[in-house]
Amino acid sequence: MDFFIVHELPGRIRLRTPTEFNYGFAQNLADRLDAIAGIEGVRINPRTKSVLLLYASVEARNAACRLLASGVEDCAAEQADNIPENNDRPSLFPLFRYLFVRPLLPFPLRIFSAFLAGIPFLKKGLSALLHGKVNVDVLDATAIGVSLAMRDYKTVSLLTLLLGFGEALQMWTRKKSLDSLAQSLALNVDAVWVRRGETEFQIPIDNLEEGDLVIVRAGSAIPVDGEVVSGEASVNQASMTGEALGVLREPGASVFAGTVVEEGEIAIRPTGVGDGTRIQSIIRFIEESESLKAGVQGKAERLADAVVPFSFLLAGLVWLITRDPVRATGVLLVDYSCALKLATPLAILTAMKEGVKHGVVVKGGRFLEALNTVDTVVFDKTGTLTESRPRVVDVIPAEGFSRTEVLKLAACLEEHFPHPVARAVVRKAEEESLHHREEHAEVEYIVAHGVASQLHGKKVCIGSRHYIHHDEGIPVDCMDKEITRLTDMGHSVLYLSIEKRLAGLIGIEDPIRDESVAVIQNLRKRGIRRILMLTGDDERTAAAVAAKLGITEFRAQVLPEDKAAIIRELQAEGRTVLMVGDGINDSPALSASEVGVTLRDGADLAREVADVVLMDCDLQRLLTAMELGRLTIRRIHSNFGIIMALNTCFLAGGLSGMLQPGASAMLHNLTTVGVSINAMRPMLPYTEQA
Repeated sequence: MDFFIVHELPGRIRLRTPTEFNYGFAQNLADRLDAIAGIEGVRINPRTKSVLLLYASVEARNAACRLLASGVEDCAAEQADNIPENNDRPSLFPLFRYLFVRPLLPFPLRIFSAFLAGIPFLKKGLSALLHGKVNVDVLDATAIGVSLAMRDYKTVSLLTLLLGFGEALQMWTRKKSLDSLAQSLALNVDAVWVRRGETEFQIPIDNLEEGDLVIVRAGSAIPVDGEVVSGEASVNQASMTGEALGVLREPGASVFAGTVVEEGEIAIRPTGVGDGTRIQSIIRFIEESESLKAGVQGKAERLADAVVPFSFLLAGLVWLITRDPVRATGVLLVDYSCALKLATPLAILTAMKEGVKHGVVVKGGRFLEALNTVDTVVFDKTGTLTESRPRVVDVIPAEGFSRTEVLKLAACLEEHFPHPVARAVVRKAEEESLHHREEHAEVEYIVAHGVASQLHGKKVCIGSRHYIHHDEGIPVDCMDKEITRLTDMGHSVLYLSIEKRLAGLIGIEDPIRDESVAVIQNLRKRGIRRILMLTGDDERTAAAVAAKLGITEFRAQVLPEDKAAIIRELQAEGRTVLMVGDGINDSPALSASEVGVTLRDGADLAREVADVVLMDCDLQRLLTAMELGRLTIRRIHSNFGIIMALNTCFLAGGLSGMLQPGASAMLHNLTTVGVSINAMRPMLPYTEQA
C-alpha cells in the first residue's frame, strides 16, 4: 500500500493512499504510528483514505513516513474484532450471550470466557502505558485487571460487555453522523462549457462525449478530473491539498474536480466525470469538518485526558483508607473522559447536519463557535443585500454609438463570467433578441474592475467608473448628466469603452432583497453592534441603498484589497467579524473574516473560500446560522454540566460502597449514551425546509 503526501505544515502532515482499507486496518495502523516517539496525534480516515499526523520533531515525522513507505499490509492481518466495518450497527449478540448463554456455561468456561474478553482491553491499556500515556484505556484495563485479581469474573464479563458495546456504539454513531453529513453535502454539477471544433456552447454534464474539451474560466469550479490541453490558469487546489495558494496549471498538467480557477482560462480533456469526481466534494468537507475543531471541543478533550490521573489518585487514596479493593475499583470505573470526548463532537456534527436540512452549510466546528461570538457583520451590497438577479433598466449610448451596439457588445463580453451583474446584461440582450457573434479575442477578467478584450484590433472594456476612468484614463464627463440621473435613482452604472473612448452606459437596477431590511433589524436585536455595507458603487448610489436598508455605516468605491483591509481593521479593534459576500471580488474578505458567508448562487470561488453557505439564497438563513451556533454552544455546555453532575454522583456512590463496580460501569455507560442522544437531538424547530 503506497502513501503520498498531499499537504504539510510544520508539525502536521497529511498523506493519502489510492488503496481502499477498512476500520480494522486503520485502528492497527494508528496504533503502530502512535507508538513512534514524538508522534503527538494520529487520525486515520478510511472514508477518505487519508492519514493525518501531528508530530513534535522532524525525526518523528521521518520515522512515520518510513513506516508508511515500507509497506503496512501486515496491519490487515491484525484487525481488531470489535471494530465495526462499513455501516454495520453494533451487534447485540454479546448482550444475548451474557444474559442467556453465560449462565449455562460450566464455571471453568466462565473464567476462561472472562479472561478471553478482558485480554483486548488489557493489551490496549498496557500499550498506552508503554507509550507514556495515562488515558481512559489504562483506566479500563486497571479496573478489569483488579476484578480479575479479585476473581470477580462476573464483573469482568459485565465490564467487557459494556465497554465493548459502548465503544462500538460510539464509533458507529460518529461514523453514521459523518456519512449522513457527507451525503447531504454531495453537490452535483449540472452543466459545463465545452468546445467542439471551433464552437463553444453549454451542455448538461451527462452529455459529455469523448473528444469534448471542457472550458473553465476565472472564478469557476473545475467540474471534471482531467488533463489541461491548452491555456494556462492559477488553480486553487485547497479542496484537494488544503493549500490555499494558487498553483499554475498548463498543458500536460492534471486538474481535479472541485478545485477552482482563480485566474486564466484552460481547456480540459476529461478523465473522470460524474460519480468518479463528486466524491471529492465529500472528501473535502469531511476532512475540513473533522480538522476544524471548535475551541470548545479541544478544551473538552484536553480536560477529559487531564481527569484520568486524578481518577487513579482518588482510587489509590480510597484503597489506602478503606483497604477495600471493591470501592477502589468502583472509582476507576467512573471516568468523565468518554462522555466528554464523544458528546462535544456529536453536538457539532448534529448541528452541521441540521444546518444542511435548514439550508445552511457550516464547514467546521470552529465556525459554529465563531457564529456564537460574532459582534460585527459586514455585507457586500451587490447580489447579497440586493437580489441575486439584478436587471438592466437603461442602456444609454454615447454620441456616435447606437443603443443596440452598446448592449450587444456588452453582452458579448459579459457572457463568460458568472457574476449576477454580468448575467443581467446577457439576459437583457436575450430578451431583446440581440444575437451576437464571437468576434472578439480572448477575454480578460480584471478582478473587481471589469472585463477587457480586443475587437477588430481595438481594445474594448466594460466595468466600473474606477476601472474605465481612473485605471484606463478614459474621460466620462461627456455623460455626467446621465450618470448623475442613474446614480441618484440608486442604480449601478456599467461603463463601456472602445479604444479609449466612452461608448455608453448601462444602468443596473439592483432591487433590495425582500428580507434584507428585516434581517438587518433582527441582527440589531441580537446584539450585533456594528453593521457595515461595502460596495464598489459611488458615494451617491451607496448612500441611496444604505438609506433604504436602514444601514448607517457604509463604504463606497471599495476594491477587493480594500474589503480585506476593512475586515482586518475591524479585527484590530477587537471585533469578531462575519462577512457576507457572493462575488469573486469578495473572496479576500471572506477569507480574512472569522466567519465568511456566501450564497449558493454566488461565484464558485466565493463558495470555495466561505465558511458558511446559505443554500436557498435567503438572507434569513444567516439568522438561522447564528442561532445554530448559539444553540450548539449551549448544548455543549449543558452536556458538560450533566456529565460532571451524574458522574460525580456515581463516583460518590462508589466511594461510599453504595454502588458495586458493575453498577458503576453500567450507570457510567448509560450516562455516555444519554448525553450522546441528547447531543444528537434537533436544535432548531422543524420547518418545511427540512
